[in-house]
Amino acid sequence: MAEIIQRDGTWVFDGSTVRITPGLHRSVPLFRQTYGEIAVPLEAVAGVVYEPERKRGRLRLRLREGADPLLQATGGRLPDAADPYRLAVDIDRSGVAEYVAEEIRHALLIEQIPKEPAAAYLLPGPPVPVSVRSSDGTVSFDGAGVRIDWSDTSDRVKRATGPRIIALPDLVQVEWLPNSGYEDGFLRFVTHDSVFSKLPPEKDPFALDLWGSARRDLLTALVATAVTARLPHPSTRVGEHARADPSALPPAPEDSVPSRPPPRTPRRSPVPHTPRPLQGPPQDIHDILLRRLRELGELHRDGVLTDEEFAMTKAAVLRDF
Repeated sequence: MAEIIQRDGTWVFDGSTVRITPGLHRSVPLFRQTYGEIAVPLEAVAGVVYEPERKRGRLRLRLREGADPLLQATGGRLPDAADPYRLAVDIDRSGVAEYVAEEIRHALLIEQIPKEPAAAYLLPGPPVPVSVRSSDGTVSFDGAGVRIDWSDTSDRVKRATGPRIIALPDLVQVEWLPNSGYEDGFLRFVTHDSVFSKLPPEKDPFALDLWGSARRDLLTALVATAVTARLPHPSTRVGEHARADPSALPPAPEDSVPSRPPPRTPRRSPVPHTPRPLQGPPQDIHDILLRRLRELGELHRDGVLTDEEFAMTKAAVLRDF
């Protein structure tokens, strides 16, 4: 077993798993402490490297593409300090760090772990339910659906549509960009209905605009990861794209091309999605609907909403009801 304990965290490798535990020191970013311990199976590892520096070195674990929902959701945009697969190492412990790295590399060689992209997630992501309060509102995920409750400082367009509830089957993907402190970030839930939306995050009722505390807003990556882990793996989306676009497939050999095209299979019409009705007396629901539509109409007449924004938010309100 190879082990290194630092103020930044602890790595333990037992030959089959790299167990990463974040440190408890105040210098350890809130995101890593909240994400908690990660057990990385050897088959998810693509490589490891120790990078010595003048005062402090870094131990870095590189994972196979498509193996980790966290890396898939964040797209490698986590700040270095918040990256759980990076460990700051004191210079006097550089020998131990190099030993740990060598043990992992040796195991990868013996087990002949492939470096190709993984066909399924090999790490589970954070447990659910998970809830994070951000600058634009509170986003929660219970494993079956996402709920967004807007804050008092959210755009009037969002507050007019009310809480946003998105069922997991309606989601296509999650888009996440961190709030750097210099530029705003966002957490957007792309659905079958909003996939072509061009609304900016501050007005998009399917997105959180991250403009407040960069340290706190970074926690929205927890929700993004938990949702991503439960969506179809990216490798299946590539297959769906190839089936939808035959030109994406490699050409068939000449001797395999039939003389006549095969008969077409009739396409079945998609089953329409039936929205779940709100709970409560019909009169109350009717009043809420009218009030929200009235507010949207006023924003449209005042020029706050463009025609596209008005049409989309109106459709979102009607769909919820």
